[in-house]
Amino acid sequence: MRWFVLALVLVTANHSWAQAYPNKPIRMIVPLVPGGNQDIVARAVAEELSKSLGQQVIVENRPGQSAIIGTQFVKSAPADGYTLLFMSVAHIMSKPVYKNLGYDIERDLTPITVVSSVPNVLCVNPVLPAKTVKEMIALARGRPGEITYATSGVGSPEHFAGEMFKMMTKTNMLMVPYKGGGPIAIDLVAGHVVSSFNTMPPIIPHIRANRVRAIAVTTEKRADVLPDVPTVGETVPGYSMSTWYGAVAPAKTPREIVQRLNQEMVKALALSDVKEKLASLGADVVASTPEETANIFRIDLAKYSKVAQAANIRAD
Repeated sequence: MRWFVLALVLVTANHSWAQAYPNKPIRMIVPLVPGGNQDIVARAVAEELSKSLGQQVIVENRPGQSAIIGTQFVKSAPADGYTLLFMSVAHIMSKPVYKNLGYDIERDLTPITVVSSVPNVLCVNPVLPAKTVKEMIALARGRPGEITYATSGVGSPEHFAGEMFKMMTKTNMLMVPYKGGGPIAIDLVAGHVVSSFNTMPPIIPHIRANRVRAIAVTTEKRADVLPDVPTVGETVPGYSMSTWYGAVAPAKTPREIVQRLNQEMVKALALSDVKEKLASLGADVVASTPEETANIFRIDLAKYSKVAQAANIRAD
């Protein structure tokens, strides 16, 4: 009987504590430098969360070691809802690529929501004669190892998009690493590389100015901002890849707090100004539940582990 009473007291105490949440500022860690897509989306969400929660949500950038430093910081933080991680699909991709991450994305972090999803775009410099995915495949097969494609480095979303394309089309293209989507766009326009699977925001001004040619988007459906550009999957059935952003908390964060954060983020993502901000980046709102988010993690981990193994993608 005493154990039952003690358990009841603990449950009641935890519930009361969760009801009082939040009673101080919340830190949202972005494990990359300021100014990128992930940082912009995080700040748009944090601004609205600050209003709805009645406490300031402070975006704090902790870059380093391919997002490992910031992620380890959140993993080791108290599981009280006051330190969150704003992550991306790259965190899922890192698991099969790095042997010593220092964290396990499924074991050490609790899903809150996938906020938004951004297509990557298969683009080419106009010097390359390919205008369709079918022509791109034929060109790559006819010139094995000669067609270059730019990425943000080993294990990046652009790298996985390219390697999955190679795997599914039985082609051989040469990966050229860069330090981000901006430098990729600049060198693609200049012709130093002839193709890329770049994320939407840095490349779309060059597409609209006809400095590069958009061949296809990597997502399952066509992008609203490029409605006339087909998907890779329309030619290569089953091909699908997107760069998504989401929020997680340290493992063992109380469920009531995770649910509260999810509800407030979903409400923020329904606001017209937030939608417009994301749309300007070429992003679609996802706003998944914690359970749906965990399922997205599992599906993507299985998919990208297969790609990493087939392409022997290793970073250490």
